[in-house]
Amino acid sequence: MHIAVFLQHYHTPDCPTAARPYALVERLGQDHAVTVITTRAWEDTRTARRFPWAPPGVDLVRFDVPYDNSMTSTQRLTSFLSYAARAVRHGLQMPRPDLFLGSSTPLTAAAAAGLVARIRDVPWVFEVQDLWPAFPIQMGAVPNVGLPTLLRWGEAALYRSAAEVVTVSPDMEQHVRVQAPSASVTTLPYGADPAVLDTVDENRVLTEPLSRDRRFLVLYAGTFGRANAIPTLLDAARRLVDGRSDVLVALAGRGHHAPLVEQAACRHDAIRRLSPRPYPDTLALFEHADLSLIPFRDRPVLAANAPSKFFDSLATGTPVVVTNPGWTRRFVERHGCGWSVPPESPGALADRVRAVLASPKARRQAGQNARGAARRCFNRDAMLNRYTSLIETAAGLASNRG
Repeated sequence: MHIAVFLQHYHTPDCPTAARPYALVERLGQDHAVTVITTRAWEDTRTARRFPWAPPGVDLVRFDVPYDNSMTSTQRLTSFLSYAARAVRHGLQMPRPDLFLGSSTPLTAAAAAGLVARIRDVPWVFEVQDLWPAFPIQMGAVPNVGLPTLLRWGEAALYRSAAEVVTVSPDMEQHVRVQAPSASVTTLPYGADPAVLDTVDENRVLTEPLSRDRRFLVLYAGTFGRANAIPTLLDAARRLVDGRSDVLVALAGRGHHAPLVEQAACRHDAIRRLSPRPYPDTLALFEHADLSLIPFRDRPVLAANAPSKFFDSLATGTPVVVTNPGWTRRFVERHGCGWSVPPESPGALADRVRAVLASPKARRQAGQNARGAARRCFNRDAMLNRYTSLIETAAGLASNRG
């Protein structure tokens, strides 16, 4: 079978971001011919060369469309539309595949896949990694001049047109079912792959000084984006380390709020910014941490999201503190693998971290629960096998209907 994947944000585990997209196309390439229609935006972010840029069985079509988390809303929209236009043109000209897969974010990438699939009478699968257009609307990036209504209509139409909709969290699945009750929806979380830790050189991971004389390491590893409540996190970090010599708060990542992180690190010796690193090395950081922080801004749409750092932290046995009131909070409470505080509440976040660090028994138990829960619920190999079967079934069912 030939599968064409519309994926604007393609990257490998050598990049400082989640590795699920790469793992998915690598798994599909074992049994099928895969063409990934993407961009070159992430190629320069590689900090290692341990993984081939294109896995066996995967052909990459790359456009020169820039993208960076620090872009303005207008620059991002330009990037999204540029990719979508080029992807549509290529999708119409390429040899007819057996199935299209369109991955959002952004919604324009999935819309391009859906449009080409409709024109060429080929089934398609809609992968929802973030809820669009709800996310840009609630973040204030969409003018309220009738456009939100039009975008929501288009979103629901895409759900209905897909042979299968794949979401990465149960709350996203519920959103899709409300928007398009007739759609076929499956939730397959990102999961994590602790096996990549075998590629890690521990000495290299810890080359950057982590103040080994400090007893506790509190970690944030992820994007410094507008949605990630970085100002709240830095405020909480300052409250936490004030007057203490036993705690280091480390932030590893890149993005819009990187200057704020740099300023905080310059002013406080106990707050450290770590340079972006490949996915396996980030997993190793989680494994060394005593606690992982996963904050977000107080927006309803963010309660449904599925941060990759959540899965990675649990897989390495590091308990988490989350601020989302949605499914992540329910998960940590049900499985005893972390704690929650209200979003954008730096005092509550600092107080919770202090309490956790002062309770070694509770922290140790939460870490054990985290590893067990990740093994049971977020095994990436199992997820990818289910995903592959779903794609094969979607192609076969749609062909039979045709």
